Amino acid sequence: MSAFAVRGDDQVTGHAGGGGRAEAGADDVEAGVEGGGGALVIGHVAAHTSTIRLGAGGVMLPNHSPYIVAEQFGTLEEMYPGRIGLGRAPGTDRTTLARALRRPVNAAENFPSDIIELARYLQGESLIPDVQAIPGRGTNVPLYILGSSLYGAQLAAKLGLPYSFASHLFPPMLEQAVTVYRETFEPSALMDEPYVIAALNATAADTEEEAARLHREMVRQHVTVMHFNGRVAGDDKIDQVLASPVGQHYASMLDYYAVGTGEQTAEYLEAFAERAQADELMLLIKGPTTQTNNRTLELIAQAWGLDPATAAGDPTTWRR
Repeated sequence: MSAFAVRGDDQVTGHAGGGGRAEAGADDVEAGVEGGGGALVIGHVAAHTSTIRLGAGGVMLPNHSPYIVAEQFGTLEEMYPGRIGLGRAPGTDRTTLARALRRPVNAAENFPSDIIELARYLQGESLIPDVQAIPGRGTNVPLYILGSSLYGAQLAAKLGLPYSFASHLFPPMLEQAVTVYRETFEPSALMDEPYVIAALNATAADTEEEAARLHREMVRQHVTVMHFNGRVAGDDKIDQVLASPVGQHYASMLDYYAVGTGEQTAEYLEAFAERAQADELMLLIKGPTTQTNNRTLELIAQAWGLDPATAAGDPTTWRR
């Protein structure tokens, strides 16, 4: 993650004020994808804000020891009480596991048991005798399963945890996964009913034409990152990729994308929430500059009549 990205996240999150929840990016490994060091970024942003909830969207749990994750997020919870959440995802690539992280190549197979181990650390009920995560023990940091397939939906339902679907990048299975999650959800000590967060992209501007221009720019940027993996590419090469089947596939990853004026964007979000059966939306604000991202937030907030001072709600209701 670049210094520009960290400063941009800080400024955009600060601009959002109390407007709900902000999530640090998953610890992915693709060039150009905001990722690693989620706990560090969350701590940095938390130090520069006062009310907004902060979380990881999400930690690739096979990359890490559950004990270390419990310590990191437990420390954040002790420092910023009631503001920290933790999303966990099951996937990572074998090169990252085996070579960079010194983790077994089959670590992802332990994902369900790792979740339970992590949850018990945070509850102060460690499964390992005489081992406690300190800080972390008894903080009960909220846990969410982040996924893009039926596997994550089924696991979240079985464990009685909230489910967040990464439809901002993997749209095809959104509705099926949410339906499976809701229909097979088993109440747990943490939750009585299912809770769904659905992610999508958003770009708003003062005019429809400006929003469309920014949208085209962001799609080109996405295709460039996915296809050229951080390498510099000229416009001609990008155009060639966009016209190809693989380029169209990359572009289709952004199918769920709210674009337009504030009112148009808000209408799209409302329709998307109904389609996704979502209790909460996670927006990936896309724009070329911090200023354009801030303007997107302003326009959406205005269209929805959100007051940044109260949009985050009563802090006592943040924990389920």
